[in-house]
Amino acid sequence: MKILVLLGPNLNMVGIRKKEVYGTVSADDINDIILNHANEKGIDCEIFQSNHEGVLIDKIHSTLNKYDGVVINPGALTHYSFALRDAIECVCEIPFVEVHMSDISKREDFRKISVTAQVCVKQIMGYGIDSYLKAIDYLNEAING
Repeated sequence: MKILVLLGPNLNMVGIRKKEVYGTVSADDINDIILNHANEKGIDCEIFQSNHEGVLIDKIHSTLNKYDGVVINPGALTHYSFALRDAIECVCEIPFVEVHMSDISKREDFRKISVTAQVCVKQIMGYGIDSYLKAIDYLNEAING
């Protein structure tokens, strides 16, 4: 099984920005935690981060016939990127799980709406780093039973 963890804008700054929301663990350390968790489950996992919407869309398009599932944290694009939403919908054969470290339903009003969750099989939020691990576990169970 092969999973892509796709990270949107500013997620390379976790551990630096808004520590009261996202914590103090660095993006590189979070990536290591994700990769170790996937490896323990026997899952081949790739992590890709970009601050550019078009690059993320291209990566989503490239998932066909390459990945069994995708864990996506679109960052701020969650709330307004219909282009990202449509890209996910284009590859609907692949299950996407939307992830947020914080509980977006309890944050600023503009963060409470996700346009991308509508085309994902599940949304997991509010568990910090564990949100990613729960998403990997969900995909593993959904795909492998």
